[in-house]
Amino acid sequence: QVQLVESGGGLVQPGDSLRLSCAASGFTLENYAIGWFRQAPGKERERVGCINARATSTFYLDSLKGRFTISIDNAANTVYLQMNSLKPEDTAVYYCARRLWLCTQRLSAYSSWGQGTQVTVSS
Repeated sequence: QVQLVESGGGLVQPGDSLRLSCAASGFTLENYAIGWFRQAPGKERERVGCINARATSTFYLDSLKGRFTISIDNAANTVYLQMNSLKPEDTAVYYCARRLWLCTQRLSAYSSWGQGTQVTVSS
């Protein structure tokens, strides 16, 4: 069964860091792009970043200004989202999803969405 499971969320203070995990099962990451997305209360879901299949390229939301980094551990079949210098506006449920080969901005092109992990940034 194809599945993506996010973990690593929590309550942190502004300026803290978190690393989210997206563990894949039922398929290998080799041929899939993995996107990271977030949805804050009352807002539309947005793509925060994406890594192409075989890590050929990564893409990030411009407003993140280098605070977020996506990496992949093929041995663990897991994709990570490292989030540094967190701000209250980063508060959201974070999701991962897959797409064959290449990233795209179009959210509807992704499938096998995980259940999400809550990130709350508050003092």
